[in-house]
Amino acid sequence: QNEEKWDFVLVSDIHEMGSEKEIKRKKFLDELSKKGFTIKKIEDTKLFYGIRAPPHIFWKYQCLLTNPNSRQQNSSAYQDVPVTTRIRVVHFILQNTVTSDLEKLHDLMKKKVFEAAFPLHKKEEIREILKKKWARWRVLFKEQPIEEIRCYFGEKVALYFAWLGWYTYLLIFAAVAGLATVAAGATVFSSSQVSKEICNANNTIMCPLCDQNCSFWLLSDTCTYAKVTHMIDNEATVVFAIFMAIWATVFLELWKRERANVVTSWELYGWDEEEEELALQLINNSQHEPRLYQHSYLRSTIVLILALLMIMVLIGIAHALVIYRAVAVAVFTQSNTSLLSKHADIIAVMTGAVLHYLTIVIMTKVGRGTACLAAFPHGQLPPCSSYPSVLQVNWNVALFLCDLEKPRTFSQRENSFTVKIFLFQFFTHFSSLIYIAFFLGRVNGHPGHYVRIAGHWRLEECHPSGCITDLFIQMAVIMVLKQTFSNIMEYLIPLISHQLRKKKKHPQRRSLMLGDEEEAEDPCKRQWLNNYELNEVNVFSLFNEYLEIVIQYSFTTIFVAAFPLAPLLALINNVIEIHMDAIKMMRLRRRMVPRKAKDIGIWLQVLEAIGILAVIGNGLVIAITSDFIPVQVYKYMYSPCTRENHTSMDCSTGYINNSLSVFHIQDFEPHTKVLPEFKGEQIKEYRDYRNADDYTYTVQFWHIFAARLAFLILFEHVALCVKLIAAWYIPDVPQRVKNKILTEKHNNLRDELRWVMPWKVPG
Repeated sequence: QNEEKWDFVLVSDIHEMGSEKEIKRKKFLDELSKKGFTIKKIEDTKLFYGIRAPPHIFWKYQCLLTNPNSRQQNSSAYQDVPVTTRIRVVHFILQNTVTSDLEKLHDLMKKKVFEAAFPLHKKEEIREILKKKWARWRVLFKEQPIEEIRCYFGEKVALYFAWLGWYTYLLIFAAVAGLATVAAGATVFSSSQVSKEICNANNTIMCPLCDQNCSFWLLSDTCTYAKVTHMIDNEATVVFAIFMAIWATVFLELWKRERANVVTSWELYGWDEEEEELALQLINNSQHEPRLYQHSYLRSTIVLILALLMIMVLIGIAHALVIYRAVAVAVFTQSNTSLLSKHADIIAVMTGAVLHYLTIVIMTKVGRGTACLAAFPHGQLPPCSSYPSVLQVNWNVALFLCDLEKPRTFSQRENSFTVKIFLFQFFTHFSSLIYIAFFLGRVNGHPGHYVRIAGHWRLEECHPSGCITDLFIQMAVIMVLKQTFSNIMEYLIPLISHQLRKKKKHPQRRSLMLGDEEEAEDPCKRQWLNNYELNEVNVFSLFNEYLEIVIQYSFTTIFVAAFPLAPLLALINNVIEIHMDAIKMMRLRRRMVPRKAKDIGIWLQVLEAIGILAVIGNGLVIAITSDFIPVQVYKYMYSPCTRENHTSMDCSTGYINNSLSVFHIQDFEPHTKVLPEFKGEQIKEYRDYRNADDYTYTVQFWHIFAARLAFLILFEHVALCVKLIAAWYIPDVPQRVKNKILTEKHNNLRDELRWVMPWKVPG
């Protein structure tokens, strides 16, 4: 039975005898044979080669990476090596075996000598446990079997699901707080004084939203929009923003403690990734010399400049969306369709959000770019120009910059790539949101002196009740689309692909078997064929899944003050995502090559950076996007409450009228068409504080500006101080873990001392 346990399978097309591909394939297999590998060949519609490593390879691995006192001095120790370790060691040797033509496996796969290389999903007890307790929709709300995941997929995958499960669990508290914030806003949906004033402003005539064929409009026409805005933008939002800043810190600190518990139980707390890679290199080639550390300031400067250029391109794409919205408002407003003309601004916002989502899909679509990473592990990626595709722009640019940097090891390349692709993805997702949050309605000028695109189209304006609803709509559309359409496609594409691969190959196998009925089928044949029919796996250590959840975490924290429902959507998504990933990994994809890990790597630093951005982002949203500060300034400096004692009066009474400036129609630009019945009348302009005579800023504008700045500084300093206190108050490593490590060190040193012979002691 042991003879039929295979570590890896190589798949090749059936090449002609004596052809170049056949010769290259033979040379590679001969190199493996020289290293003691057992190779078994099975022929079907493809050639399958089962690979089994010799025992001495795993004995070397144990000798190099196990504590000397616990080594077993016998050749049968390899039998105790976990399957995940066997696969990892064999995979490394396969990828680093060099033929006489100086070609490695990735070179041969590129030249179509081999089509695929993968470890096997085997019928074993642990796999059945995972399929029953994890990779099923029926166990949606059950605890994940992390230990079993580790034993089957390795520590890297297990840590990902442990982290995702921990994040999902803590999202429950954020989701409840978000719902409470929305519920608090719902209580003032119709009772807010500011909303009432807008709804009752039947005589307040507003400036037209475009220059040609746009009529003046009554402020009361936007009554519903104002109610929705103040359901989102109220005092509870400020409290929620502070809560989320603290939540982000507590989440990371508690995760560090959870990670310490997990990796200590796996005896990986002191594991060194670099030492492991050096050991594998020596096992593969005892003459191997390590690649020394190098640094080039010129190369780093070039990479920095190119990365900044790419970020500028992504910001430019966001500007294109700004142009679309400005043009769309003008076109929709002049439409003969009443629905379009009446709700031009909202429709422009929503269609702009859909276009933003499509831009995200185009710029971040993971296809051949990921395959490029997956097929060439351990720092041996080819130039990205080998994989041209306009649909993975961010990925290809990030890979190209990694090639320029020339990282020393695979882990360094992975970290470098992670930082770059996250930066590019971040600006792809958030450039448009940053414009809406901090620039929309603030750089558009004023009637008679509008800022225009190409001298023609006016930039958008905010609603009199604030810009926060635009940000709310944009985030809602993107998150809903990403978590519905994208997830459906993420599940259906592998499922359909798997079914098509099975359908394509089954008829051929049946005809082959019918023509050769007297020959008994090799028991390995069916297993290898079934594994081959599964979808190719992205071997880059769950990179896509990490990136997807980290971007979601950014949405959940950075602009959460504008969209309190973001944690709830993230919670629902993650509960589904965990089991969708499990089903794909267990039933639809080939087995992933296990990797060791003692943490989630550089993603932890990325999450900490997002936590700081969340404090800054939410502070800016409340100070700039929200109407919270202008209302407070009005209440305490300009409202009727400051002039006389009105205990029964709401101090925000009169705020809307106070926030609108007067504009004289005769001061419109020459090409602006004005309806004759409004000649000579005064029309109030929203979202600005300007004098009626020369349109300069009023004193109140500067009071509000100073209050915004003061609030921003105070909010960020308080929130950052709370983050620092929380980080200090919650130790990264539990006392139990520290004491366990301390005791183990002490015992090891005492055991070492026993082996010191008396005659070897000086003196």
